Parts: sequence; structure tokens; C-alpha cells
Amino acid sequence: MNYTSKEAVCIYCGGFLYYLSDGRVKCASCNNRYSIKKITKEFKLIDAFCSDLTAHRASKECNTSYVTAKSAYNRYRKMIMTKLESDYEELRESVVEYDEYIYLDHTKRKEKKNIFSGYNFITFDYGNRVYNIMLPSLDRYKNYMIDDGLSEIYYEQLSMYLKIHRVSRIDHIDNTIEKFWRYFDNFMKRFRGVNRDYFIYYLKEAEFKFNYKSQSNRVLRNLWLQSMRGN
Repeated sequence: MNYTSKEAVCIYCGGFLYYLSDGRVKCASCNNRYSIKKITKEFKLIDAFCSDLTAHRASKECNTSYVTAKSAYNRYRKMIMTKLESDYEELRESVVEYDEYIYLDHTKRKEKKNIFSGYNFITFDYGNRVYNIMLPSLDRYKNYMIDDGLSEIYYEQLSMYLKIHRVSRIDHIDNTIEKFWRYFDNFMKRFRGVNRDYFIYYLKEAEFKFNYKSQSNRVLRNLWLQSMRGN
């Protein structure tokens, strides 16, 4: 084994690195082994993800296949969800406000009957960060409001029902929750509809980026490194 250049230090602990015969490096201090090339490639994908590039655009920017970029994005979203759960559990006693929100895809907002296709969730504000919990699909109300040409009446009835039963505790108007909703609405504009089964991942991605802002790529890099430690 040989030392690498002086500029190359262990990404985990800052220790000296050795080159291994298989092209990877090994840290003399923490004994972690990894490929510098692989980490560089992964970090480029992470930066693309945190810069809101689509998987298709990231594949071109990072010179990789769409399948590779899409797979990486899916891994990041799962890591993010675990991190957000941990963050909230640690500070859940700090919740100051919460409110209920119905998100409807921009392509469906012209027709009122599409409200049944909306995504319903509660947003909590804890220490100027947000945490979101999905509620049951609004589609369940269709069982009581069968489409028989009275969609306008049903829309008004559902709107009234949701207003009366809304879960909310808000002390001021221009709050963190409202700011997140505006951010999320703009965030979703670049997607051409999202499969209902995967909506939670996009909601949590927006939550993560809203909470960590310019630090999101640093935090996600660390999450990825932790997942790779010892591999």
C-alpha cells in the first residue's frame, strides 16, 4: 500500500489515506475503505438533487444514466425521511403551531370536482422548522358524493365540511407554516403530476430542503457517508 497525495485526507476523520490494490483508499486512523471516484460521483448527484434538478437533468449534468440518477434520488428521499423523523422526535415538544392543508396539483385546479384528488396533510411548526403528517385521502368522500351531475353542490358541501372540521392552531398570519406551503406549492410546479403512492416522498423532500436550506447538500452528504461507513 502507498500513501495518497497530501491533499487527500479521509472524508470520515481527516486521517491519512493509503491506496489499495483495487483502486480504493484506506484510512490509517479509522480504517474505513472507499472509492474516491465513487464518492465524487455521488456528491455530484447529491448537489444536483439539492439544487432541484430533475433526475433526467442530473443524469446529463453528472454524466450518468437516468436509471442511476433516479435510483440515487430514491435513496436520498428515504434517507431524508429517516432524518426528518429523528429531528421531529427530538424536538416535538417545541411545536408552537399547526395547521391543515389541501394540496391540489396545478393541472387540476381549474375544475372544482378535482378537489377529491387533493392531498391532505397537517404541518407542524417546531422551532422554525416544519414537520408534515399525511391525512387520509379526500377520495374517501366520493363514497357519499357520487358524481351524478351535482359536482358543484358536492364541492360546496365538502368545502364547508373541511372548513368546519379543520385542525388548526395558528397565532399569527405570516408564519413558518404559511411560508412552507408557499415554498411547497412552488416546489411542486416542476413535476408533471405525482403518483399518490409517492407523494409523501416529495412532500418530505420539500420539508427537508425548507428546514435545512443552503445546508441541505452538506447534511445529505453526511447522511450518505454514514450509510456507506464500513461498506
